[in-house]
Amino acid sequence: MPDFPAGPSNSPRDDIHYHEYKILLRPERFTSPKAFKDFWRVAQRVAKHFDVQLEEGPHAFKSQVREVLFFDTPNFDLYNNHFIVRLRTLYREGWPSGTPELTVKFRHPEFERAAQVDVRPALAGQTRIKFKEELLPLEDRLGEIRSIYSHNSVLALPRDVMNFALQNITHAFPAFRAIQQKNDAPIELVNDMAVEEVQVNVGVAHFDHHYKGKTTIALWRSRKLEQPVCGEFAFQCKFNKAEQVHASTADRAKAFHKELQQTAADWVLLGTTKTALVYSLSNKPVVKHE
Repeated sequence: MPDFPAGPSNSPRDDIHYHEYKILLRPERFTSPKAFKDFWRVAQRVAKHFDVQLEEGPHAFKSQVREVLFFDTPNFDLYNNHFIVRLRTLYREGWPSGTPELTVKFRHPEFERAAQVDVRPALAGQTRIKFKEELLPLEDRLGEIRSIYSHNSVLALPRDVMNFALQNITHAFPAFRAIQQKNDAPIELVNDMAVEEVQVNVGVAHFDHHYKGKTTIALWRSRKLEQPVCGEFAFQCKFNKAEQVHASTADRAKAFHKELQQTAADWVLLGTTKTALVYSLSNKPVVKHE
C-alpha cells in the first residue's frame, strides 16, 4: 500500500470554537415539508419571549438533500472507543454534487478526554479541525442541558481517494492505531444503512454581542426502508475563544434552548442522538457517548 503524505499542521489539542445546540425531534411529526415550517413557528414564539432574533434566510425552506453513511468494524470497535466515521455527500437534482466530506470525530462527555485526542489525518487534502461543545437535552427529562465534546477532522477528498482512505482507515488516521481489535477487521457500512438527510437552512439565530448561530431543521430517513428515523433542530455558534463569549449571552442561548424543549415537548425525542439511532438498529452492544 502506498504511504499517505503528511497531513495539515492543525494543533491536535484545539480550543473549543463552536457551541452546537441540538434538539432531536420525533420522526412521526415529519409527514410533509410543512413540518419544517410548523416547528420554525414554535421556535419563533419562544425566541420572541427571550428577545432572540431569528433571522429567516431568503431560501429558508428550500430542501437540501445529503446522503449520510457511517463506517465501522463488524463489532463496532470504533464507536465503542468513542470514534465516529461519517461520509456525507450532497445531492442536487438526484446527482452527487461537489466533493464528498469525510468526518472522523472523537466524542466524549469529558472535555479533557476529547481535547487530548489527535484526530488529524495522515493524508493530504482540504482538512478542517473542529472542536465543538454539543449541547443537548438531558436523556430523561425536558428543560435541562447536557454537554458532549466532539473533536472532529473534516476532510474533503475525491471519491476514489476517499474510498481508498476508508479501506485503509487505520493508516489514514493514526488515532485509530491504538484500537487493537480493529487492526485486522474490515471497515463496512454500519447496519447496512444509508441515511437520506433532508435539511433546510432556515437562517441565523442572534443572541447578542455578535454571538449568533446558523439554524437548521433536518429530517433523517432510511433509504433502505423509506422510513423517517428522526428530526433535528440545531443552531451552531462559532467564536474565536470561549472566554470571549459573554456569560449573559451564553445564558440566553441556553435559556432559549431549555424553554424550546418544554414548549415543543410533543415534538422532542429524548435519550439518544442521530448516530446512536443508526447504531441501535442491530443487537450488538455499544458504548454510550453521552
